[in-house]
Amino acid sequence: MAKTASNQTQTPSPTDVRRLLLMDGHSLAYRAFFALPAENFSTTTGQQTNAVYGFTSMLSNTLRDEAPTHFAVAFDVSRKTWRSEEYPEYKANRSKTPDEFRGQVELIGELLDAMGVRRFAVDGFEADDVIATLTAQAEAEGFEVSIVTGDRDAFQLVSEHTTVLYPTKGVSELTRFTPEKVHEKYGLTPAQYPDFAALRGDPSDNLPGIPGVGEKTATKWINQFGSFAELVERADEVKGKAGQNLRDHLESVMRNRRLTEMVKDIELPCGPLELERVPYDLEAVRGLLDSLEFRHANFRERLFAADPGAAEQADAPPAAGVEIDGRVLEPGELAGWLGEFGTGPLGLMSVDSWRLGAGAVTEVALATSEGPAAWFDPTQLSAEDETAFAAWCADSGRVKVLHNAKAVQRAFAEHGWRPSGITMDTALAAYLVQPGRRSFALEALSTEFLGRELPQASPAEGQLALGAEEEAQADVLMGQARTVLDLGGAFSERLAEVGAAELLHDMELPTSTVLAGMERAGIAADVEWLRSLEQQFADAVQEAVRQAHASVGREFNLGSPKQLQEVLFGELELPKTKKTKTGYTTDADALQWLAGQTEHELPVLMLRHREQSKLRTTVEGLIKTVGDDGRIHTTFSQTVAATGRLSSTEPNLQNVPVRTDEGRAIRRAFVVGSGYESLMTADYSQIELRVMAHLSQDKGLIEAFTSGEDLHTTVASQVFSVPDDRVDAEMRRKIKAMSYGLAYGLSAFGLSQQLSIGTDEARRLMDTYFERFGGVRDYLQHAVEEARAVGYTQTMLGRRRYLPDLTSDNRQRREMAERMALNAPIQGTAADIVKLAMLRVQEALTAERLDSRLLLQVHDEIVLEIAAGERTAVEELVRREMAGAVSLSAPLDVSVGVGADWESAAH
Repeated sequence: MAKTASNQTQTPSPTDVRRLLLMDGHSLAYRAFFALPAENFSTTTGQQTNAVYGFTSMLSNTLRDEAPTHFAVAFDVSRKTWRSEEYPEYKANRSKTPDEFRGQVELIGELLDAMGVRRFAVDGFEADDVIATLTAQAEAEGFEVSIVTGDRDAFQLVSEHTTVLYPTKGVSELTRFTPEKVHEKYGLTPAQYPDFAALRGDPSDNLPGIPGVGEKTATKWINQFGSFAELVERADEVKGKAGQNLRDHLESVMRNRRLTEMVKDIELPCGPLELERVPYDLEAVRGLLDSLEFRHANFRERLFAADPGAAEQADAPPAAGVEIDGRVLEPGELAGWLGEFGTGPLGLMSVDSWRLGAGAVTEVALATSEGPAAWFDPTQLSAEDETAFAAWCADSGRVKVLHNAKAVQRAFAEHGWRPSGITMDTALAAYLVQPGRRSFALEALSTEFLGRELPQASPAEGQLALGAEEEAQADVLMGQARTVLDLGGAFSERLAEVGAAELLHDMELPTSTVLAGMERAGIAADVEWLRSLEQQFADAVQEAVRQAHASVGREFNLGSPKQLQEVLFGELELPKTKKTKTGYTTDADALQWLAGQTEHELPVLMLRHREQSKLRTTVEGLIKTVGDDGRIHTTFSQTVAATGRLSSTEPNLQNVPVRTDEGRAIRRAFVVGSGYESLMTADYSQIELRVMAHLSQDKGLIEAFTSGEDLHTTVASQVFSVPDDRVDAEMRRKIKAMSYGLAYGLSAFGLSQQLSIGTDEARRLMDTYFERFGGVRDYLQHAVEEARAVGYTQTMLGRRRYLPDLTSDNRQRREMAERMALNAPIQGTAADIVKLAMLRVQEALTAERLDSRLLLQVHDEIVLEIAAGERTAVEELVRREMAGAVSLSAPLDVSVGVGADWESAAH
């Protein structure tokens, strides 16, 4: 068997047909901006990308469908054009272009440049005029022309050789306007369309129409008189009130006609013949897509499939290292294969059924860098094979390169295989190189870093019978194993470039091993207690519904924003909240504001309803995830948060609240399991603030930590210039909010929102704080300046976070990046310390041969299950290892608690 990565090719166009595609960049990008929800399209640095994504998606589809030989995109320069000079009110009704959109037009331009696409923008003219000029020139040269635009004025350009593709549903559907389609739609020829538009007027361009004259009348007049010029000449013949209105507004209608006509003779730097498509600058395109965090495989595939150079790449010899010589191993052959090829580095891929709940490995593939590869079914191994593979796994001298090593280790443990010698996890490596990525799928990494498509496989759910289809699937998995090995080499170089090799080898890879063990262990759950909570929260939801209905005097759907708006702002006439596209917002902040502004109980009841509903959903989710062993096995992720913090899913244990009675009740459901004595929790006290004190080296703040007094009271005493015993609860609350806020990049406005005080008061509070703790102020200022100079922030242990928006011209993006530059080193260092603590605790448990084990890591807390008789030893071990994770000027302080469940073990 052999497998070679392949590239998709585009069918070449006939050489005797030249097809020009023209796109109105501004028109289409603006449509995409409003068609795609902004909240779903932004980078981790705050760059909004909905317009870029929508435009690029339309561009990819159109290039595929139209297969142009020549291509260009036209943009507006500004609103000041020859039309606005003739008629100052032209487009004057349009609102100011949002900053979030303007910045995206620049990004679209960068992408087009990387794709080798010519773009035009001419002072004094609109994109329409550029398109009209190029269309006229192209028709004269014998081109077939396609125009993609959201401006209907382009219908005047339609001819036997020119088609307009007009978006009719967001940016996903285009309608082809041929001469027949224009006539079907308007009852006119394309040449008559400007006459029609002049009579109808155009509200979007602020061109007034004729009172009482709609589209039907405009069409009737043009057909009756043959042309606009003839209609004007014989305006006296038009009868009735409509005729009088025509004569009264003749001057504005004639002006409309001049403004609607597109200019076809602009002087351009080049003509259609010079717009022939050229191959992409692949490195530049991939780099831009990466920075925009466009990771969706299908999106990238469509864009690269439209590359004119794709065919050339497909015809070129395969890249070095793509070829593999794969074998499906029969029972009894694995030991021999490992003896021959298992001494060097091997890429490893497995298919497991953890997602199906079984946890068994169904397929394994191994690949060498020279070509030989192997596939085997773990359930069909001979005793000799089993022994040989277990020994190979355990041998730290046998180099293994994996993708998502944690999942492999978790699945392999079911067979008793304990992989050692893992020198590379390509997912973790990609995360350290590009911590802002949203996807670490092997397919995307292969395309971006190796420039080749990844072989695809569909995981088998049961025993394989090796027919032709199964052999092909085995080939695919072996090709993926080879891809992982090749990626490992590429990432080794990248990690060295960004100084992250030690982070991978000394922190992330060992952490993945510890997490795999924690996931397998899970934590015992009291299902009966969870069910009683579920009923309790369900009853509370129904009671909130009953009270809400009673407060209004009628029933309504509390889950319907529309009905809630009608009740709050219509029937009850409560103060209006922030205006949105769908009315006035009814989110939690708005309801909280209404509760403070009015005496009506409905906002409070709505907040209670939502809180209880969320708690019920949380408990329902926990019940569903309890395994057959009576334990909940969450999945930890190391690659979600750009700061380095761990996250958990299925279920998300970070969603279990800790500061409310209900949340603490939920934590009571996590209990000690059979065969163990208790649960132990351990966490760091005020770790972010201690890190901030260390990084800033502010003497006052360090002294506040080392004094042994309550930190927030001590700091409040200094800020408000009062003795410790005069610090009241409100002073302490303000200082606590501000201290943590500074560690999270909080602005004066954000602080004012948190404390419900004015922005000026919040700013004065911050200024007073910085007068007392100047080292903190200087550190925060320096952190942003240094990050702006080098393009990234860095934790104490060298973890980077890249922030290109620090130099953005867009104020909103720049300020968001500045806040990230403030909190990333602090949060990231805290996250690194917690990981080091976990590793030290695990190493000590192993070294001291203790049976107690790590179960969970949530935020800055770790949870252990304590074996009988080991409590004292484990507590001493945990305090020692966690406190010694790093050396800070404000020493780490560890709190420990023990109990029969997670809540009673709190401290």
